[in-house]
Amino acid sequence: MRKFLSVISWALLCCCWTSQAEIFTSIGQMTDLIHTEKELVQSLKEYIKAEESKLAVVKSWANKLDDLTKVSTSDPEGYLGHPVNAYKLMKRLNTEWSELESLVLQNPSDGFISNMSVHRQFFPDEEDETGAAKALMRLQDTYQLDSEAFSRGKLPGIHSNAVLTVDDCFDMGKTAYNDADYYHAVLWMQQSLKQLDSGDEAVVAKADILDYLSYSVYQMGDLPRAIELTRRLVAIDPSHQRAGGNLRYFEGLLFKQLKELNQAYQPVSEEPIQLGTYSRPKDHLPEREAYEALCRGEGAKMTEARRSRLVCRYQDGKRNPRLLLKPMKEEDEWDSPHIVRYLDVLSHEEIEKIKELAKPRLARATVRDPKTGVLTTANYRVSKSAWLEAEDDPVIVRVNQRIEDITGLTVDTAELLQVANYGVGGQYEPHYDFSRKDEPDAFKRLGTGNRVATFLNYMSDVEAGGATVFPDFGAVVRPRKGTAVFWYNLFKSGEGDYRTRHAACPVLVGSKWVSNKWIHERGQEFRRPCGLTEVD
Repeated sequence: MRKFLSVISWALLCCCWTSQAEIFTSIGQMTDLIHTEKELVQSLKEYIKAEESKLAVVKSWANKLDDLTKVSTSDPEGYLGHPVNAYKLMKRLNTEWSELESLVLQNPSDGFISNMSVHRQFFPDEEDETGAAKALMRLQDTYQLDSEAFSRGKLPGIHSNAVLTVDDCFDMGKTAYNDADYYHAVLWMQQSLKQLDSGDEAVVAKADILDYLSYSVYQMGDLPRAIELTRRLVAIDPSHQRAGGNLRYFEGLLFKQLKELNQAYQPVSEEPIQLGTYSRPKDHLPEREAYEALCRGEGAKMTEARRSRLVCRYQDGKRNPRLLLKPMKEEDEWDSPHIVRYLDVLSHEEIEKIKELAKPRLARATVRDPKTGVLTTANYRVSKSAWLEAEDDPVIVRVNQRIEDITGLTVDTAELLQVANYGVGGQYEPHYDFSRKDEPDAFKRLGTGNRVATFLNYMSDVEAGGATVFPDFGAVVRPRKGTAVFWYNLFKSGEGDYRTRHAACPVLVGSKWVSNKWIHERGQEFRRPCGLTEVD
């Protein structure tokens, strides 16, 4: 068994060397892992069955020989006085014990290890686990969910058996701690401690949780609570290598502060640490609060007066022959800037075909570095994407033509159809689709000018989260399978419309598939003529 465990450890270690990484950024690709795990479980069951069969034979031998030796050892000479017993002893020790030795040395794990070796190249690695943990924290922040809700599987409108154990919560906290994210480290270490105190089973020791939690609380500037937690740690582990020193250091700092402020010591609040106890640190995104509020459905600026100006209509693409008999259903999503939604743009069969074409090509989605113009990955865009050409399949030709018919803009100079699938907590933080004046070379190599418009196809419904939001004017556009939204990124003058800064909210529950066409300026001269002013 020890040999088997060491081989398993070796196989799992090899997984880290050969994995593809960034699997967590695409739910579509993660589904393959479900089937892989099922196959491995079946292989593991077969190994267990083989081990049990082997042990059953060995146990039968042991029981038989135990009874035999009780008789033989009671009177060895008398027992061997019978010639048959003497013969069978020679036979057992010369042949049968050797056969038993060979049986014990057999390794039923070979088949399982072989199966592991085949699949291990597709396993997620440490980066995936860390990415998935950070995604849960991102969802926690965006949708203001406490750790208790997450650990018990209680998400908005959904209750499932997907729960987090004490050890899961501890690992979440440790991931944050290792990233110097003490805000989330506190939340998850506290949840781990809470579940452990309530009687949940765990491998992690309470002292380890208190060690991480007390220091994280100290880093959040809460000295009284850090002292209280460290005292609890010392009480259960007086010989802890850091606890005593930390306690003296924390107490010294606190008394120094109290003396400088001429204040008396106040007992620590008995309120448990939870969401809102500490302020979340600010980050790089100036509109973070407005963006996340829109994702939660808060702060949308859809007034009754504005709603009254939004209408639905049939759109035939200015009497386009392909739309005369079956015009598109067009709905206004917003008045200024004008955002419209088209219904029944893609059929279920077309969506499945596009996903089938894209899935083998999915790679971590990139963003264009504003300084260099080079495409690179970024933490604020968590998804995988693939680019599909017209030559890939007739369905791409049809979709491209349909976009041209609906918008009246040529797609000859547009970028390829981009298909994206969002993974765990998948998002794309507020960004512009067009290039700004401080990045003039962003699309220079394409030679087709700036991105004049965006045509975005929703290829799945999303159970919770995943909306497209516009923080500047407070619009929320929710995914609806088969529909598409369209807006202009540039005014007719060619100047960028900075109001169109938008974001894809994190997917809370479900899998979000979209495809988009970025339409460029060149070729639109007579289809969308220049305006007379900068903001026409």
